[in-house]
Amino acid sequence: MAGSTTAERGERKRESSGPPPVRAVRRRRLRLIIASAVVLLFLGSGTFWLLYGSDLVRVERVSVTGTDVLTPDQVREAADVPLGEQLVSVDTGAIERRAAEALPRIDTVEVVRSWPDEIALRVTERTAVLLVHKGGKFVEVDDEGVRFATVEKAPKGVPALTMDLSRSGSAAASLRRFGEDRLVREAVRVAGAVPASLAPETRTVKVRSYDDISLELTDGRTVDWGSGERGARKARALTALVKAEPDARHFDVSVPSAPASSGS
Repeated sequence: MAGSTTAERGERKRESSGPPPVRAVRRRRLRLIIASAVVLLFLGSGTFWLLYGSDLVRVERVSVTGTDVLTPDQVREAADVPLGEQLVSVDTGAIERRAAEALPRIDTVEVVRSWPDEIALRVTERTAVLLVHKGGKFVEVDDEGVRFATVEKAPKGVPALTMDLSRSGSAAASLRRFGEDRLVREAVRVAGAVPASLAPETRTVKVRSYDDISLELTDGRTVDWGSGERGARKARALTALVKAEPDARHFDVSVPSAPASSGS
């Protein structure tokens, strides 16, 4: 390389002076990462203080929606939301449990943090589908067979549940096998399957055994329904039967493929 010109030696010197381009990019990237980390540290500290140390996000209000029979004040008292506690620290599961245990009429309650200072309670109440007459009062039964409330006055349009359970014979065997709670749930299934055209006229659902459930309508007509199984087919059969035999007083859809009617 002894023959290199002075210009060539100067060019190589300029190329080797200063940091290589890749090294410069790495240094800029490192400075950016460090700066970003510092910013995130300050932001994280501020957020932590805001959520856990500031008075700006404490529970100050409790709103209640979805009530019908219950009042918002009843739900607030049962839920016992800790006012003044940091919103982020509130145990929403505990609030749900307290409300549901204190007020069996509540089916579900959703507890929602509404920033910056409110807890919202969204309530769904149980609805009675059957009534059990007891000591001059009425026990409400929902669509899951849960007996959830006792009321002085029967809600309008809700049929009565009569448990006419024999302690001997096949009916007794049915009671031993299924238990009273299961038989109540079967009555609920039947009540839910009654055709919409006849549901307002259904006065009583009577249970004698698992396979012997019947209906009494407001005008005295009766229906042998059987068990709660194949409810949709029985409903269709009953609808067709009532339409075909409007003067009949008794209908039997316990075997929906062979429905029958009698009386006039």
